[in-house]
Amino acid sequence: MLTTYKGVLSLPGAALFSFTALWSRLPLSMAGLGIVLLIKEQTGSFGQAGVMSAAYVLSAAAFAPGQGRLADRFGQTVVLWIVGAAYAAGIGMFLVAVDASWAAPWPHACAVLAGLATPQTGSMVRARWTHAISDRTQLGTAFSIEAIADEVVFIVGPVLVAFLTFQVADYAGLAAAAAAALLGSWAMALQRSTAPPAGGHRTRSGPRINWAGLWPLVAVSVSLGIIFGSAEVIIAAFTEENGRKGAAGAVLAVWAAGSLLAGFCIGALPQTPSPRRRLRVSILVLSVLFAPMALLSGIPLLAIGMFLGGFMISPTLIALVQLVEHEVPPSRLTEALTWTTTGMSVGIAPGAAVVGSVIDSHGASAGFLVPLAAGLAGSLVAWTTHASDRPSRDVNAAPKSH
Repeated sequence: MLTTYKGVLSLPGAALFSFTALWSRLPLSMAGLGIVLLIKEQTGSFGQAGVMSAAYVLSAAAFAPGQGRLADRFGQTVVLWIVGAAYAAGIGMFLVAVDASWAAPWPHACAVLAGLATPQTGSMVRARWTHAISDRTQLGTAFSIEAIADEVVFIVGPVLVAFLTFQVADYAGLAAAAAAALLGSWAMALQRSTAPPAGGHRTRSGPRINWAGLWPLVAVSVSLGIIFGSAEVIIAAFTEENGRKGAAGAVLAVWAAGSLLAGFCIGALPQTPSPRRRLRVSILVLSVLFAPMALLSGIPLLAIGMFLGGFMISPTLIALVQLVEHEVPPSRLTEALTWTTTGMSVGIAPGAAVVGSVIDSHGASAGFLVPLAAGLAGSLVAWTTHASDRPSRDVNAAPKSH
């Protein structure tokens, strides 16, 4: 199984840019939580912490496609130099604003600046893989590597930021996130040889994104965001109802471990020629698995259910990325991938809010109906969306030359 990964990672520069992208996107799982922990420590208010974190997260989601478009047009190198520095500056100014107790809206403005400059290295590294790989049968393995990296980021990041904030200093968690973004972005910028070529100043006749094919995928991403945002709240509420509040982290880790294991298996197996079929099946199974969870009692059974659900996350995300790669021209790929990232980000906040209301009224078990409904809605979109008329660039396509 490992020979499949070895073949992909042995491509010139691939292992280095993949590793660099892994730790350069640690802020994705550190900054939002770090803001909440810092503001709660400083003010004692979860309300203020939530507002600050929302300002950061929403601004990051809003500008992600714009940053992707700039990377496609002017090249990843120049964008990475700028956003790395701007992100570190934004976080630094936010820390100064909090420490000096600046009045609103200045701390919020600093959080927004950091959010706008959040490096979109997850999308950029997938664009690098697409540029680096000539044998299209290897793309699934490459995207599996990044799915595994995402799970590692979301397992390690929250633990790291909590440890640094509570055990080292109030500001240490966010400072570490800023350092990871700055150094990671700049290290990736130095790897010019593996960066996709810049598209330059395109005219109206240049390549266009196939929005008719992309928007359904963004809609599926929103449904996945609702699932992710609601599931975290449900797990916290369920474990608290069962008298083991501290078990929430362990259940979340089991959920992520299921996704990580699935990503590893998919990358090592031969790729089927239809990512659209894989997306349809995987998101449907992911959705349906939430139905019996509403009937579960006990944390061990919840952990088993979440592991099985997690096992369907990586297949869904990998197929989604492959479909985006199929629907758009290479010169617009980074921008298109950031639209799906934005879709997930947009879904997380309302997912958490809606499920919180359901839990307050009917209990934690009833909350599982929210990710079930969101998943079925995304599944409906996936099953009713047909292949576009664009020439296929899936795993059966002819190898491209550089």
